Amino acid sequence: LYTDSPLRAFENELGVQAPVGFWDPAGYCKEGTAADFRRRRESELKHGRIAMIATMGYITPEYFKFPGFLAPHLGLEFSQVPNGLAAISKVPSAGIAQWVFFVGLIETGFLKQDASRAPGDFANGGTLGVPNAGGPIENEEARKRKLNAELANGRLAMMAIIGMFFQDGLTGSAWGDWALYTDSPLR
Repeated sequence: LYTDSPLRAFENELGVQAPVGFWDPAGYCKEGTAADFRRRRESELKHGRIAMIATMGYITPEYFKFPGFLAPHLGLEFSQVPNGLAAISKVPSAGIAQWVFFVGLIETGFLKQDASRAPGDFANGGTLGVPNAGGPIENEEARKRKLNAELANGRLAMMAIIGMFFQDGLTGSAWGDWALYTDSPLR
């Protein structure tokens, strides 16, 4: 085992898990600094959290839709909104502006990263970034296990949501009816 690699400096970081260990296939950490690593970890946590929410948001409309109107002035009910990527075309522009405004508030105010705290640990965030979810995890081993699980689940969710988007884009169906994909080179 080659142990003189400078990448071994990252072997004890959160998210380094068996059987792979520290994995950097694109080589981002070869010449990076500790500050670069921290920024990338903050981004990984943020994107993982967003992907977990997006994955649930993609699946949920298959089983449940709110009753009532999405846009009363347009007569648009939640039940009329298709699932998957097609839903975006039905949301009024004022609704998209609300998304942008809400995300901007979260990014610039409520969940702003503090350099004195660990990546992804927000003063307003609560346990594992969930507001009002309880106080800090006192047991350091349990905290590390839960943070590693969050990183692993976030990585999986990032792959899942991209796969769902890709499948929807190819087939035009949120759950990929491959019979609709007539351009397949395998046909």
